Amino acid sequence: MIPASPSARYLQVKQFVLQQISSGALRPGQRVPSENQLVRELDVSRMTANRALRELAAVGVLVRVAGVGTFVAEQRVHAHPLEVRNISDEIRHRGHEHTSKVIAQGSVTASRELAERCGVSPGARLDHSLLVHFEDGVPLQVEDRYVNPTVVPGYLRNDFTRVTPHQVLMQSAPLQRAEHTVRALLPEGRIRRMLRLDRGDACLLIRRRTWSEERIVTVADLYHPGSRYELAGSF
Repeated sequence: MIPASPSARYLQVKQFVLQQISSGALRPGQRVPSENQLVRELDVSRMTANRALRELAAVGVLVRVAGVGTFVAEQRVHAHPLEVRNISDEIRHRGHEHTSKVIAQGSVTASRELAERCGVSPGARLDHSLLVHFEDGVPLQVEDRYVNPTVVPGYLRNDFTRVTPHQVLMQSAPLQRAEHTVRALLPEGRIRRMLRLDRGDACLLIRRRTWSEERIVTVADLYHPGSRYELAGSF
């Protein structure tokens, strides 16, 4: 039974809809219960149900189509294009679960192109990690990273299912400055499969280099599904 307080009633309706979405009972594009259904099921007034749906639509959770119904909006993750943040913190801040899967982790020999990006000599040894980060079990980012082991010794000894590369790097080589390049592209098959994209789906690539004490610490290619991720910021 919904509490008697009018304010509590409409908040309860909002929470009911949000719980349906977070549990997966309602998915993006699906119709949500109508005002009449909410009135019957939750024992609230039509005005209360209308206010709850209207406010959820105002913040982008729902889309209301006149004469058709109310639907769950396609949700996109927002990130600031110039911030260097821990992806697990971003996901948990949204109230979701972060997990990661290590695809590759080891030492590699720098090609000429990679050596130039990393500020080392061709043939130098670099530490490499390739991870997929998940938000509530859905792949959100493929992180393809190279680290200079002379700047961050012991990088490969970390368990990246328990700690993120970002956490390790911030502790070992505090960030001095960063360089970003952002582009949209059609990913190669390997990246497409890791992000569970259909053929022809675009992804968003952030190419990043970071420095500490005037030395390049790491270069990373961060791939995101274009349909579920966007960059936004104020400057």
